[in-house]
Formats: sequence, C-alpha cells, structure tokens
Amino acid sequence: MPTVASPAASARAVEIIGVPLDLGASRRGVDMGPSAMRLSSLVRHLERLGCAVRDTGNVPVPDRAALPPVPGAFLQAITAVCADLARRTADAVRAGITPLVLGGDHSLAAGSVAGTATALHERGQRLGLIWLDAHADLNTPDTSLSGNVHGMPVAHLLGLGDPRLASLSHATPAVRPEHLVYVGLRDLDDAEKACIRQLGIRAFTMRDIDERGLRAVMDDAVTIATTGTGGVHLSCDADWVDPQEAPGVGTPVRGGATLREAHLAMEIIHDAGALLAMDLVEINPILDAGNATAELAAELIASAFGRHIL
Repeated sequence: MPTVASPAASARAVEIIGVPLDLGASRRGVDMGPSAMRLSSLVRHLERLGCAVRDTGNVPVPDRAALPPVPGAFLQAITAVCADLARRTADAVRAGITPLVLGGDHSLAAGSVAGTATALHERGQRLGLIWLDAHADLNTPDTSLSGNVHGMPVAHLLGLGDPRLASLSHATPAVRPEHLVYVGLRDLDDAEKACIRQLGIRAFTMRDIDERGLRAVMDDAVTIATTGTGGVHLSCDADWVDPQEAPGVGTPVRGGATLREAHLAMEIIHDAGALLAMDLVEINPILDAGNATAELAAELIASAFGRHIL
C-alpha cells in the first residue's frame, strides 16, 4: 500500500545529526549506530513523506583509547560532546527545523534534549519529554551501580548529578518532573524507583501497557508532555522494543513493545502535532542481523514523522 504524507509531514524540514558516542556504555559497538541508520531506508522514508532532509554529519566524539585513564575522563568527554550537540539541536529548533539525532548511546540525550529546552526557554516555554525505554536512565554518578553514563541522562536533565552535565540548557532544569513521562519501563534500579516516586514522575511500565493497552497509555503520555509546554522531545532507545523485533541493542530486556505497539506509539505522537525533536539511540550493529534493527528504527521514525497505513 502506498505511503501518503500528511500535510504536517509535507512542510517539515529535518536535520539529521549523528552522534557516534559509546563512552557512556561498557559494551562496544553503538558508535556505529549512526552509520547503520544512514545505511537503512531512513532518508528514503522521510523524503517520501515530503520532508526536506539535510544530513549535517556527525558530532565529533573522542576515541576512548585516547582518553586519559583517570576518574571522570569519560564523563568530561561526554559532557563536551553533549554541549556541542545541545548547540546544534537548539540552532535547529530555533530555525523551525526538526533535529533527528542518531546514536550512539543514550547519554547523548543529556545534550539533545538540553538544546531543545534552550530553544523553547528563549520563547518563554518549557519542554515536554517522552522517554521510550526499557530503562529509566535516572541514576547519578553517586547512585549508579555500573558507572555507565548512558544510565544517567534523565537525572541530569532534571538538574541532578554532575553539575556540568546538568547545566547544558539555558532552562533550569532542562526538564521539569511534571513534564517528563516514561513509557515501556521494565528494568530499573532501586535508586531509580525511589527517585521516580520522590519526584512524582509519571512512569508507565510494560504492565501498564499490558493492562490498559498502548493507546490509553500513549494518550496519557502525550497529555502529560504537552500540558504546560511548548512541544515535545521524543527520546527513543531501541531496547524499548522487544529484542525479538530489535535484536541489535546493547542492553536487551525481554517483554518489550511489539512491532505494532511501537508503530502505534509513534503514530500517536505524530498525530498530536507537538513533536519538536527526536532521538533514536542504542543500536549496536555488532549484535544485529542484516541491519534489521536499524531498518526497524527507520520505519518507526517514519511513523513518528507522519507515515500512515492508509
């Protein structure tokens, strides 16, 4: 069946920004995620929707072998990458362009979301954040059991954790707890559970999706992220989808979203008409088969940007 572009998609300018970052993860390979996405059908899907696509290349990321073997070196390097990315996403949103950030590990969202928040802050508005992920990524350097920074971006966007990484946005904090919503959680540390309860963050687990259905959960998520905000940043970790559908991820957790649930979530976000920026992260081609996960990600992005079945 042919793809039909919606009017909103036809007028959309999209800037692809690659972030080959693997410093936040212990498992190697996600630095090749942007290349895998570029080899997929992503641009073709977006152009068929009428989007004007411009690929601005990759944010420079230092080689981990070149970093000094001292405590905090990775965090400092990630902060520098995120600061660069924040400038790029802010510039795009200011210009009315939708930044599409391809990762790389999820620590990059501390920069991409901060940039979108900065652009809205300049308009006197706050940012809504929808976080599709198996994990909450809500640890700080003090609470993390692994020390991996890709498990910390949300904490820093809320103004917690390392002051340098938490202050990349002109908005303070980049995201307020009442404007953040999780969808698809199923693997959390005890400290993250406590933080969610303490801050009153809305978090929909896979049990919520099982019991209520994806439609009801996503309707609530969109309402939370759009109430009192100027728009939504969507940050999607490929591992929110079940590993049977998305095997090429570094931290797979069984029991995730099905293929149709994942597409429906994206379609609902598009229909809300509030999407300002999007991340698609944590694709690891080393663990994939025939670039299948990157192709799935390209199709999900297309749904978020307006592709419909009919």
